[in-house]
Amino acid sequence: MSDIELIAIVERYLNGEMSADERLRFEVLRRENTEVDSTVKEHQEFTNRLKQYGERLEFESLLNAIHDEIDVQTLKDEFVHHPSIIVRLWRNHHSKISMAASIAIFAVLGTLFFTGYLKTQDQQSELVAMRRRVDREVRSNENFRRTTTAMIKDIRDAKKSIDHNKYAGSGFAVSADGYIVTNNHVISGADSVYIQNSAGDEYRVKTVYTDPKYDIAILKIVDRSFTRLSSLPYGFKRTKSDLGEDVYTVGYPGDDFTYVPGNLSAATGFNGDTINYRISIPVNPGNSGGPVLDSKGNVIGIISARASQAEGAAFAIKSKYLQKAINAIPSDSLKSKINLNTRNSIASMTRVQQIKKIQNYIFMVKVYN
Repeated sequence: MSDIELIAIVERYLNGEMSADERLRFEVLRRENTEVDSTVKEHQEFTNRLKQYGERLEFESLLNAIHDEIDVQTLKDEFVHHPSIIVRLWRNHHSKISMAASIAIFAVLGTLFFTGYLKTQDQQSELVAMRRRVDREVRSNENFRRTTTAMIKDIRDAKKSIDHNKYAGSGFAVSADGYIVTNNHVISGADSVYIQNSAGDEYRVKTVYTDPKYDIAILKIVDRSFTRLSSLPYGFKRTKSDLGEDVYTVGYPGDDFTYVPGNLSAATGFNGDTINYRISIPVNPGNSGGPVLDSKGNVIGIISARASQAEGAAFAIKSKYLQKAINAIPSDSLKSKINLNTRNSIASMTRVQQIKKIQNYIFMVKVYN
């Protein structure tokens, strides 16, 4: 008996089209032949899934209602200027989008079959094979409706994010496995925080630790698309830096990665504050959280504020307080211990070479409220 013939008999059985005698004989066959019994169960399950096509039509109505709710043209125009959001949505949902298309196609073909549109043996043979494929696909995607609803929520959240994000500051890596430091005031009060590298790749981060006293925040990249960085090229200076030293900072006072040179002008900050250096570097709010490096490429501090009483001056938290903040992080908050790098691979390089080497380790910090 061919598959087509067996399925035709199974359909008569499931549709109640057999006589009492035929039904009795077929049920005996089911008990004696496990392959026939398995085919009946599979076909019954497949038939039930096709009956859910009506539910999918209802779900389509829901999508249409959401479409009417969202100003699609405005959303499109805004997404064009925020490609990182599109990338994030695609990373999270491309498999679900593909699955949605597959289910819709198979459901329509199944409907055509049961309404008698597909009648030739070749067409039925193709549908038998198709039935098996779609059955496997649907079984592996039981959460299709729930995940699609989540996708819709992400689109709404993305729209909300566009309306409420601000480019708050800068940050830089303190370890190769995704721990980032920035200022506490940069991320304070945020609903969510993302960072973006010089290539435009955006990653979601969580706040691991904050120290308002030192104005330090430690973040951890939790985005699945993140790949471990290479070894940090810069080291962290533990000893005191001297007045007059050439220093520089890099960061994101705007959309572009920016370099600003200067020098260390005072060993203390505002009103003799010993936590900060004062540096002769003109900075903007977006520089907050960026590193201050000496001529050898060692991190000596973190930009924290612009000096309002002196034009072209800023304050930088000394690097030893970064170490204190890291030491204060509860061990259960860390996946791995953070050891500040003491090796420096850029000490003998020119300034231009140093900047090229460290650029991939400096991030724009985006805050969403």
